[in-house]
Amino acid sequence: MSTPALRSVHVHPVKAMRALTLPEAEVQPWGLAGDRRWTVVDAAGRVVTQRRHPRTALATAERLPGGGIVLSAPGRPPLTVEVPHPSATVTVDVFDKPVEAVPAGPDAAAWLSAFLEGDFRLVHMDAPEHRRPVDPVYALPGETVSFADAYPLLVTTTASLDALNSLIALGDRAEEGPLPMSRFRPNLVVEGTEPWAEDSWTRIGVGEVTFRVARASGRCVVTTTDQLTGARGKEPLRTLARHRQRDGRLVFGQNLVPEHPGTVRVGDAVKILD
Repeated sequence: MSTPALRSVHVHPVKAMRALTLPEAEVQPWGLAGDRRWTVVDAAGRVVTQRRHPRTALATAERLPGGGIVLSAPGRPPLTVEVPHPSATVTVDVFDKPVEAVPAGPDAAAWLSAFLEGDFRLVHMDAPEHRRPVDPVYALPGETVSFADAYPLLVTTTASLDALNSLIALGDRAEEGPLPMSRFRPNLVVEGTEPWAEDSWTRIGVGEVTFRVARASGRCVVTTTDQLTGARGKEPLRTLARHRQRDGRLVFGQNLVPEHPGTVRVGDAVKILD
């Protein structure tokens, strides 16, 4: 077995849109720099995810200096969106919790509404250091998160994906595999471990940054969504239900909270500290 190392780094500038793969990323207390600082909300102010809107997987947000983005999607012209001035915020619903955010302009709303065929708008998290706390059951005091589902970062391993794909190949939906890692939308992907080794991690170091392992990641219907087409199948949830149930959840990967800022780079050594 080789020494564990960081295989890839991914950020999602707009929650639910396609991931960007980077050679390195700054780790901030609430997640990787530029990761899920933007989100789409519907007419009721509810956060939009691929659970209800798998078409968002087809859209991409490229990052600009200063935090702005360029939106692109099939059939739509690119649109540059600058970070809105935080002169006023709106309350949005993030999984039944109120979170303050800054709305982008009407051009972004029109672009998203045309692409998603409804009434949608784009909002930005201006102050992640105090806008949204991590679940207090699994957090330390003062820990916050961006518009990510629940925790600042998600780590997965290539060995566990290989093991999962081997199980899918033995099942009655074998034609859906092998699945790519993009189905799980991680921030950090680690290679050089044993399958499912991450189940026992409680604290890890990646290059110059250390992380607390908060909780195994419970998986949902998003993992059944092809990130290139938006089409849905049954895997990996069918196989996870048979082999990876923990406390009533289907788990793959681990949620991380940074212990301090720093930078992670592809190729960094990954150390299991506890």
